[in-house]
Amino acid sequence: MANTVLILLIHLDTRLHTPMYVFLKHLSFMDILNVSNIIPKMAHNYISGRKSITFAECGLQIFFYAIFVDSECLILVAMSYDRYVAICHPLRYSVLMNHRISLLLVVGCWIGGMINSIIHTTYVLLLPFCGTRVIDHFFCEIPAMLKLSCFDTSQYEEGIFVSAVIFLPIPLSIILASYSQILRSVLHMKSVEAQKKAFSTCSSHLAVVTMYYGSIIFTYMRPKSYHTPGQDKILAISYMILAPLLNPIIYSLRNKDVLGALKKVSGKALRH
Repeated sequence: MANTVLILLIHLDTRLHTPMYVFLKHLSFMDILNVSNIIPKMAHNYISGRKSITFAECGLQIFFYAIFVDSECLILVAMSYDRYVAICHPLRYSVLMNHRISLLLVVGCWIGGMINSIIHTTYVLLLPFCGTRVIDHFFCEIPAMLKLSCFDTSQYEEGIFVSAVIFLPIPLSIILASYSQILRSVLHMKSVEAQKKAFSTCSSHLAVVTMYYGSIIFTYMRPKSYHTPGQDKILAISYMILAPLLNPIIYSLRNKDVLGALKKVSGKALRH
């Protein structure tokens, strides 16, 4: 609901038609789709008592899950770059980050996630599965699926590691570098109040980013033999449920522009 409200506010209020809120809108959209891809099926299985999923449904879960998670990893980088330009190079912001550039970055994030998803989904679905068909997880996650295969997946695990490096530590390093430059600029601010506000905002953003990337890194950058079902489920909850819940609160609902838009839109609705 929070992500849906945020998308509607950005769409309805022209003051929020800026690159930063373009990224936030797509982040919220990714979170909604990712949760909708997993939770309804999980809830249906729990309520009905039928803990089953067809092979086709499992393939679709993997495909869409990989798109949304990978695209979100990339769009968080675009958001950190946007904040870096806005705070460290405010006079050049309209040149370095305009509407056209923000749209190109968004499209690039979606395409990057889609290409990576197609590669991994195709490989996993072509694996031979023999013996037990019980997935010890609440959705079709790739590490859980690899455990069911009777084929040697060690080479593919190396491919997962390379893919994970591209989508996880490298983007995380860029985000941390951007925020370190932002904090450096903040320290040169003369206003103590502005410093406190900037530190509060940056620390909140970094906390969510660290939780999101950290849990995915721990899931996908370990060998198959080191995975345990309990750990994988807890880590999945961190980036599948907690991050989408916290993102609209941390990134936007504490933002004065968003709160102003909420008052404006709700005021119009009440008058009508």
